[in-house]
Amino acid sequence: MKKVLSVLLILCLALSICACGKKEQKADMSYTIRIYSNSNSTERTTWLINEAKKAGFTISIDDNSVISGDTAAIQAANEKKDGDLIFGLNETRWSQLIKGEYENIKIMDWTPSWSGKVGEYVYTGKAYGLVIQNVLMLYRTDDLGTNGKTLSFEHWSDIVNCGYKWYRQGKVGGTTNANINSAMLFPYVDPKSPAGGISVEGWKTLWKYCANGTFTGDSYGFDPLNKGDVAVGTFYSSSLYGKIDAAADGSSKPLKGTTNPENWALVDIKDGTYYIAEYIGIVDKAGRTAEQTEAVKKFAEWFGSAEIQAKWGEEFDSYPCNKDASAKLYPNGAPAIYTIKNFALQKVDGNTTYAEYVGAHSAIWTNIMTNLGFYWADQSAAPSEPDWDNVNWSEMTQKK
Repeated sequence: MKKVLSVLLILCLALSICACGKKEQKADMSYTIRIYSNSNSTERTTWLINEAKKAGFTISIDDNSVISGDTAAIQAANEKKDGDLIFGLNETRWSQLIKGEYENIKIMDWTPSWSGKVGEYVYTGKAYGLVIQNVLMLYRTDDLGTNGKTLSFEHWSDIVNCGYKWYRQGKVGGTTNANINSAMLFPYVDPKSPAGGISVEGWKTLWKYCANGTFTGDSYGFDPLNKGDVAVGTFYSSSLYGKIDAAADGSSKPLKGTTNPENWALVDIKDGTYYIAEYIGIVDKAGRTAEQTEAVKKFAEWFGSAEIQAKWGEEFDSYPCNKDASAKLYPNGAPAIYTIKNFALQKVDGNTTYAEYVGAHSAIWTNIMTNLGFYWADQSAAPSEPDWDNVNWSEMTQKK
């Protein structure tokens, strides 16, 4: 009996030692967590600061009056070297971050408890999806549009031959603009092309999209479509339903019906559309203590949780990657705008996804569009169409 008791005491002691070894790291909740993001409208930053405070976190994040767009967010984080956490961006930027293409930003290893809930939107051990976004092509089905005719394309770029008046974007830069370009250029991928990995035919088509499209200053095209000034336009998924709910405030002939459209529809595009996911990852910041790092991890765990992502989605009309969060928001299933085929993750060059291909070529595409004069704002001052047979692509792909 004594021998049995001795064995039990030894086992208890061993278990006690193991428990001590697994003691949870204490978090320094007084630490101010520095965040960089392009998902940083004033409304979003204000909401996040307040909700984080209620949960016991102190955060610092600039709104888009200070940092606007993914490029600016990354550059600021890389230059200031004070970031603890990055969220937003998309696969294009995250693939660059994970590969260490920014000298002062290293993403640390981290796996949240909800990592298995975000499906394919994951860089295992590094970054995890928060919000799914995609770009959409919409058209009016009433007498200001196709008058009941269904609009179907094989590719996004078929808009240039659709026979209806369309609205086009007005600048090269910006996340949504870049995603529209990515959608337009998808069918023209050619890894051997000297024109930035896109066939010359692709650039011709994109030029036609600019030259024959309408631009009046609206960023993405919802307002001209809503007013009936054009039959076809592009927009982004987040905020679409909210814009339609308030459509009558800006038009006498507004779009009607959100999840059950009355006078508009999505263009049926065989390719699908270009999705991005906004991810969250923790920066391996020099000089941060273990206790401070634990506070950052706790915040990231909290922010990506089903409860908070459902609240974020409800507040800002966005669709969560976290399946438990999306189920809370949409118990009857995903809205149609989030069930479109996703070609961003389609393989286009060996094992390279199109999103990764975009990431590898996006700077070159920006150079080409800037050098050739794409997306002029003033139609009366439109540049001459390039002499495509004689373009010096080695020069056009360089920064101006």
